[in-house]
Amino acid sequence: MAEEINNAEQQAPQFQIQRVYTKDISFETPNAPAIFQKEWQPEIKLDLDTRSDKLADDVYEVVLVLTVTTTVGDETAFLCEVQQAGIFSIGNMPDAQMAHTLGAFAPNILFPYAREAVSNLVNRGTFPPLNLAPVNFDALFAQYVQQRASEAANGEAQA
Repeated sequence: MAEEINNAEQQAPQFQIQRVYTKDISFETPNAPAIFQKEWQPEIKLDLDTRSDKLADDVYEVVLVLTVTTTVGDETAFLCEVQQAGIFSIGNMPDAQMAHTLGAFAPNILFPYAREAVSNLVNRGTFPPLNLAPVNFDALFAQYVQQRASEAANGEAQA
């Protein structure tokens, strides 16, 4: 009985956070101090990207890249880039579940850290507060998977 429980525990999917850290960070105000004299009607653009690397057996690094570009008129007010990373132990997962874990679940864990870093950098730049809205990485990942399936189907149809 105890042996069956041990086998079941060894076969169960495993996920553990080893470390969350800031990999790279930058903040630029290319038009300061003149930009502070402009009427503050910003246009904010947010770019998101994720990538993952296998570091060892069942150990992965996931990096969430946030780039916030804010313009006023045709001038850049600030450019903020944050690469928030984490090292995760992930084991006993089928490929589809592993892809979801690396592409959506881990970025969901990293996003609050990146969001706080962006907010702090914008505050230090003395700009009005910027609080990024939550991101649904599950929906983004599902959209990505659907797009890849559609591209694969189109590729087969053309072949």
